[in-house]
Parts: sequence; structure tokens; C-alpha cells
Amino acid sequence: MATVPPSPTHPSDLAGVAPRHAHWWQRRWVRYGALSTLLALSGLVILALVREQTGTEGFLVGLGLAVLPVPLLVAAFRWLDRVEPGPWRNLLFAFAWGACAAALIAIVANSFATRWIAMATADPSSADTLGATVIAPVVEESAKAAAVLLVFLFRRRDFTGIVDGVVIAGVTATGFAFTENILYLGTAFGTDQLNGDGGIASVTAATFFVRVIMSPFAHPLFTVLTGIGFGISALSAERQHVRRVLLPLSGLLLAMGMHAIWNGSSTFGEYGFFAVYAAFMVPAFGLLTWLVIWTRQRELKTVREELPAYTVAGWLTPAEPYALGSMRARRMARDHARRHGGRPAARAVEQYEAYATSLAFLRNRGRRGRAGADFVVRERELLQELWRRRDVARPALDLAARATAPPVAVTAPPWPVYGVYGYPAAPAYPGYQTVPYPAYNPYRS
Repeated sequence: MATVPPSPTHPSDLAGVAPRHAHWWQRRWVRYGALSTLLALSGLVILALVREQTGTEGFLVGLGLAVLPVPLLVAAFRWLDRVEPGPWRNLLFAFAWGACAAALIAIVANSFATRWIAMATADPSSADTLGATVIAPVVEESAKAAAVLLVFLFRRRDFTGIVDGVVIAGVTATGFAFTENILYLGTAFGTDQLNGDGGIASVTAATFFVRVIMSPFAHPLFTVLTGIGFGISALSAERQHVRRVLLPLSGLLLAMGMHAIWNGSSTFGEYGFFAVYAAFMVPAFGLLTWLVIWTRQRELKTVREELPAYTVAGWLTPAEPYALGSMRARRMARDHARRHGGRPAARAVEQYEAYATSLAFLRNRGRRGRAGADFVVRERELLQELWRRRDVARPALDLAARATAPPVAVTAPPWPVYGVYGYPAAPAYPGYQTVPYPAYNPYRS
């Protein structure tokens, strides 16, 4: 495994080996086509099932209300992923899986299990309670975890740590909650239509308040625990097989347990829901939010610590590790490129930042002995992508580094310096100009 970055080479010298001929079922368009067909069919079936239970009018009302928190949740997870943003296709797959495939599995499996328990016990009431507190958490969290597992297995390069697991799991759960909210809100609207209720006292308003206002993060919060398990597993060495399997399973079990407590809160008495919400859900949400933000800051620190090795080798300028390790400097570099080169230049800078971040993470894993066998090949690929965009990205990043670098404190020298530090100004000789003692700063020089 390489420990010293290679010296800069012309991009033509970085070409990789031609890939082997793949079988027809291994081709990308075949996999994409099969997956798209599966999700489309699941979407059509779930659409028909929800519309059958809610009616056309209830479905439209539920759809209009359920879509409200979706942009905010997706934007929040995308913001968390700004250090090393994953491709949008992964997020689209995760949302579609949650909204279509996972929701379909949950509706079919939950209905079947509840009916079977009701027939076996001849007690529909206890069957509904058991289904909500035991069956639903297991089925729903397993269905949502399948999306995280698929990205982990087949998009391994895009799944490098805890933040990636949180983002994929959170977006999957957002899609699942979207479909589930359509069903609940549409059913509530139908109930109000039958009873002639409306306004704030209606079942629809109460359902909207509980599911969309108070707890839009509930499903993402559960599934994020599974994502954290996969994220820690991604940071583990490949030879640690037991650890890489147990961590995702532990996260999944925690997600099921939290989901079960949430669903069972209504059985804890009149104020059980609010007690669980205040004493359990809100603290858990705050703790996980802190963990993800702390992890994001750790990622920026990794960028600042690992990239200087490529500066020594000549791949990066001295200012780039600092600029790439600051979200403010990154944003300033993109804005500068957009003003002077338009959207293509800004896009090139954004890609440069993403590839440089991936390079820093790759080197960090390699230095800790946790990189895969393709370390050298992947490093070359990332360096090649940086080399192609260097003419556009370097000036913007250098400007951003100069503009955002903190001032460096300078200690007063032991000898007199005229004009500063309390010493009198030097005599004014012809052509002599007094200037303050310069504070050294490599990004402002």
C-alpha cells in the first residue's frame, strides 16, 4: 500500500486498465433497468392500495399534506452531506425505495400478520396492539434497512462513514413516512367526511399536528440508528468480518426498539404519548443531531490533516488543505467561480472539493490500515479528477483561503521596533516611511 503520494503526472499517464468484459446481467443498464422497474411496479401497487383505503379525494388531501415536510427533511440531510456530497442518484433511490418498496412490504406484511394474530387469538383489539408494537417495528425497519444495505454493498465508494449512513437511512425513512402519512391523513379525512367534522377539532387536523408538526423526524430518527451501524461498519477494516456484520445488526435492533417504544406510547396511559415524546424522542433526536454534526466537523479536520501530504508531492497548492477543510471557504470558492466563469466553473469547483475530500478520507483509511485492495487505483482515479479541474478550482480556492484564513498572532521581538509596541517612532529621514511590524500569515502573503 502506498504511504507517500505519487508525484504529479500528466492525465494521459493515469489511465487505468481496461475493464473485463461483463456478462449481460452485470451490465449497468441492466441493473438500473431492473431496479427502476421494481420500484415503478411497487409505486403503482402502493398507489392503488392507498387510494383504495382513502378514496380519491382523501388520497389527494393526504398527498398535499404529506408532502409538506419532505423538502425540509431532504434539505437537512443534504446539508449534513455537504463535506463529501454523495450523488443524487443514491438519494433518489433511497427515497423511492422508502416510498414505494418499503411501504408496500410494510402494508402487506403488517396487514397479513395482524389478521393472522386476530384469527389465532380471536381478539382483534390485542392483535392491533401487538401488530403496532411488535410486528410493525420489525417489518418496517427491516424494509427500510434494505435500502441502506443495497447502497452499502453496491455503492461502496459512496458509503465511507457515519454521515453517509445517516443520510441514506434518513432519506429512505423520509420516503417511507411520506407514503405512510398519505395513508393516515387520507383515512382521517375520510373519517371527517363521514362524521361531518372539520376545522381544528377534526381528526385530519389532529393527525396532521401529531405526524407532520410534532414528529416529522420520527421515522428518520429510527432508521438513522441503522445507518450509523452501517457507517461505523464502513470505517472498520475489511478483515474485521464479525464487527462489520454485528454493527449494522445492532443498529437495526436499536431502531426496532425505539420504534416499538414510540408505537406503544399510546398504551402507556392518557399522557403516555407526550411522556415518551418529551422524555425519550426529543433527547434522542438532540443527541443524534449532535453526533452527526460532531462527525461532520471531524471529517473537515481529517481533510485538513491528510491533504498536506499531497501538497508536498505537488498535487495541491499550500492553501488548498485549509480551504478544503472549511465550509465557509468552500462556499466562497464556488461563489467566486460562478461570478467569473458561470455555472460550469462553479460545478467544476464543487466536484474538485468532493474529489479532494474523498482523497483525504481514502488516505486516512490507508494510513490506519483500513483501506481496500484497490487503494492505489482509487487514489490515482481521484488525483486524475483533481488534475483535470485544477485550472478552474485552484484560483478560486486560493482566493477563498486568503479571504477566510484567521489572523496569526505575532510575539513582540526582544529588540526595539520603532512605531509599534509602545516604542517611539523613528526619526523621519528623507524617503523613510514607518510601517507596522507585519504579521505572518501564509494565506495572506
